[in-house]
Amino acid sequence: MPRERGEQVIATNRRARHDYAIEKTYEAGLVLTGTEVKSLRQGRANLTDGYAFIDGGQAFLDAVHIPEYSQGHWTNHAAKRTRELLLHKEEIVKLSHAVSAGGYTLIPLKLYFSDGRAKVEIAVAKGKREFEKRQTIREREDKREAERAMRSRNRLGE
Repeated sequence: MPRERGEQVIATNRRARHDYAIEKTYEAGLVLTGTEVKSLRQGRANLTDGYAFIDGGQAFLDAVHIPEYSQGHWTNHAAKRTRELLLHKEEIVKLSHAVSAGGYTLIPLKLYFSDGRAKVEIAVAKGKREFEKRQTIREREDKREAERAMRSRNRLGE
């Protein structure tokens, strides 16, 4: 029985939703060393430059920065190393087909503990062009402005 219950978010990649159009998300486990887990429990991680790739029928997470554990010694881990992802074989096949089809990449969206186990949410995503990013921002601002107008109209009682 796990000591912890629920989900405890460690880090999110907010930039990913701005730079990429998310197609589908997957939850994957992580193969970590002891000092990496302790560093994550302190809430320290950075996903901004991270990406995932498939090699030899296995999934890996690369360029995710988990800083060294402050109270570790010579057994401390490297901050940016390639970490293995734990996925089902069918999911790995789906991901490899999506990436090999072209234009898609695998990016980490969120790093969290789920019932005491370290998990990462990875997404199959397609990069947005500059005009698509501007259009997304414009749509969000228009929606926000319309909600404000509706709220002010409701307050006035018209």
